[in-house]
Amino acid sequence: MTAQRRVVAEVLDGEHVHLTADEVHARAVVKLPEISRATVYNTLGELVSLGEVIEVSTDKRAKRYDPNAHRPHQHLVCAGCGAIRDVHPGGNPLADLPDSERFGFTISDVEVTYRGLCPNCAAA
Repeated sequence: MTAQRRVVAEVLDGEHVHLTADEVHARAVVKLPEISRATVYNTLGELVSLGEVIEVSTDKRAKRYDPNAHRPHQHLVCAGCGAIRDVHPGGNPLADLPDSERFGFTISDVEVTYRGLCPNCAAA
């Protein structure tokens, strides 16, 4: 693992981390001043391709990168500030779609996004 990839992985480490590429770069520069924005973008692309990181797109905001790629989960997104939290609702969303609503599709994956206001935005 290169120093650059290691630093990007360290920046993404943690629970509920959903940083933009620019946020990853800003944090990575603190740890490795010579890391370029292009290197961060390329590294994030590689990590997504390897299945180590999930690219999260919500509305028209910047893409975010979720290191929680190995535990099935959904996202809770604040409509005000864009904060994203990982959530683990009960049940199986793949199984919850009735056969009559599958229209002959073989379902392989599902993405559910819950939207609302975080406590800070709700209080404003």
